Amino acid sequence: MTTLDTRALNRATLARQLLLDRADLPVLDAVGHLCGLQAQQPQEPFVGLWSRLSAFDPVLLSDLVVQRRLVRTHLMRRTVHLMTAADVLAWRARHDAMLRQRALGAYRREFAGIDLDELAAAARAAVADGEPRSMAEVAALLEQRWPAPGRRALGEVVAAALVPMAQLPPRGLWRQQAGVRNVPLSRWLGREIDPLAADGSDPVGEALVRRYLAAFGPATTTDLRAWCGLAGLPAAVAAVRAELVTFRDERGRELLDLPDAPRPDPDTPAPVRFLPAFDNALLGYQDRGRIVDDAHRGLSIAGARVVLVDGRVAATWTVEADTVTVTALRRLSPADRTHVVEEGGEIALFLSGQESDRVCLE
Repeated sequence: MTTLDTRALNRATLARQLLLDRADLPVLDAVGHLCGLQAQQPQEPFVGLWSRLSAFDPVLLSDLVVQRRLVRTHLMRRTVHLMTAADVLAWRARHDAMLRQRALGAYRREFAGIDLDELAAAARAAVADGEPRSMAEVAALLEQRWPAPGRRALGEVVAAALVPMAQLPPRGLWRQQAGVRNVPLSRWLGREIDPLAADGSDPVGEALVRRYLAAFGPATTTDLRAWCGLAGLPAAVAAVRAELVTFRDERGRELLDLPDAPRPDPDTPAPVRFLPAFDNALLGYQDRGRIVDDAHRGLSIAGARVVLVDGRVAATWTVEADTVTVTALRRLSPADRTHVVEEGGEIALFLSGQESDRVCLE
């Protein structure tokens, strides 16, 4: 079985994540290909797509959110993602058990003795009017009957797990700040989410395997689980295994992949790329060694924006007063410094509305 070293996996990841060459794709297609963009910080998807798409216009992303073709919702790993409406409707039911489990993992004591199905039914009835509400306002509808968890825990568990919700604009629109306002996904998108297969098969799980590998492969089944948070995918992997090819990594672990997916030559040059906070290019794996050194693994979890140099995390970056400040994590060659400053100037112009290309490289 062919072994793929870390550099080969790095170049494959960059290609699948549209980070090796900026793609000429419509925004909706790009978000779909990437299986959504992590978006708990509302402006970060704009940075993620700017680094991935040629001639990216942020207004087009905002328009898709207003048109309800892109949706902000809790999904993979119980984190907020910007997803296509089609994927949310198709995938949400398959994530339901995981969302409940993770919500209870955070608030198990608060919900001891509470029937979650009963609570979910009451919550769906309470928000069925489609009135936009904050999590606290959702909790206020229910706390008289269920006072024990407290308003914060009650609102979070209902809105992030028990009832499929959409977070409404203007939150998530370009250069706009707004609090979270939730409505049921079915009201926002005009139809109910797709139910699980009645015959016990798992077509959604099989689709998730294929889609994950298209955007993140080659990868282990442990990486797949780390990305979506779902434990019950071995049967789905088994069902599609005949469609896949396999490799080994340098530690001997099996890597799954789609046969025709890009696996560039490891010597393919990789341009400097500025990534947003919580980018799935890092968080979409259990083993992130293909893109970040172990010493810096915690940066992605902490929400640091990072810079890729030769395909690997080499710096962090921030923006203040229209100036992009880059802090190197290792020594950069003169050529690398030049490329970082050039790309930093471009993203400074993007974020400042073409007002400033100031970059400070520390």
